[in-house]
Amino acid sequence: MASPARGNHVWVGSETGILKGIDLQKKQATNYKFGNTVLSRHEAVTALCWGDPYESEIYVGCLDGSVKLFSTEKGKFTESRDCHEGEGPFCGLAMLDGSLITCVQSGLLKVWRDTPSENVEIQVGPGVCRMRQNPEQLHHMATGGKENCLKVWDLHQPQEPIFRAKNVRNDWLDLRVPIWDRDMQFLPGSEKIVTCTGYHQVRLYDPSSPQRRPVLEATFGEYPLTALSLTPDANAVVVGSSRGDVAVIDLRQGRLVKCLKGFAGSIRAIQCHPALPLVASCGLDRFLRVHSLHHKRLEHKVYLKSRLNCLLLTSREKWENEGLDSSAELQSDVKEEDEVDEIWNSMEVVATKRKAEMQPCPESEDKEPQKAKPSKKKKIRKAES
Repeated sequence: MASPARGNHVWVGSETGILKGIDLQKKQATNYKFGNTVLSRHEAVTALCWGDPYESEIYVGCLDGSVKLFSTEKGKFTESRDCHEGEGPFCGLAMLDGSLITCVQSGLLKVWRDTPSENVEIQVGPGVCRMRQNPEQLHHMATGGKENCLKVWDLHQPQEPIFRAKNVRNDWLDLRVPIWDRDMQFLPGSEKIVTCTGYHQVRLYDPSSPQRRPVLEATFGEYPLTALSLTPDANAVVVGSSRGDVAVIDLRQGRLVKCLKGFAGSIRAIQCHPALPLVASCGLDRFLRVHSLHHKRLEHKVYLKSRLNCLLLTSREKWENEGLDSSAELQSDVKEEDEVDEIWNSMEVVATKRKAEMQPCPESEDKEPQKAKPSKKKKIRKAES
């Protein structure tokens, strides 16, 4: 008998140290925690990654430096290992040939082999915000952060990065432009990398070209961009900001395509489905949302009680065969909204006196302004003349 955890469509990590599995068909979430430990923000989940291509295992990186292994087949945590190296939270997790790869904020990227003497350590620079793995070349890792430019590392030759981005030219005041790469992702079928910055910029780099500066740059909004994900066709990228703005940016022309609505807090994680036109997002407003990229429609919205840091979206394509009916879910959402509207419409409107007080007096409308009376001095001079 398959585990109920196997049927979850989305996995999210919360600030309270809980791994949550969400079944979009039932619109319900299940909490999973390691052992009988008490919930604590010191064990906040900061990074997630699949443990195998079959999505039967999930590695959960926690703020205390531990990495726990969760089995979706068994529906429970099976082991935990101490990976407390460097300082700061995990900025990314990945797998390579059965070995775990971690990167922390202080800049230590480490490959954990079965034999400790074979571990690989790379100093990628301080202030790291995100580490991403190339899905087509698993030994290539991209890193970037605050005043830490984009770099691509080859784990087979870790001495120097195989690509180091160059900062853009000075601004119109001839001042240096600060660096703050918050997230990045490799484009499939090429060596290109798209990044989003804390200064609301989306940049596209091409390591195969002699130019180390971005080959395309676009700006969106006025707030820091915190997360991104490529659309299934890889022609656009979905970005989210610290204000809760989510938009789709065309990577061919660098223009805004559309904006997704319904958010109320900072976006911490975004992931597009690899085949379906769906994008999942979560953040500080405690909601998981799944939007349609075609119609901008909010397909699913689930309240998860805790502030959310990261997510994994299953790559299964035939959700409908599992009994998931998007139209039924949408009708239920519309029904809830109609019920709310009925409540508001049934409320009695209370008239305030402020409108009456602010209306002009009828007398003042009809009465003409009085002319100023001449002063006594003017009267005297008139008599003398």
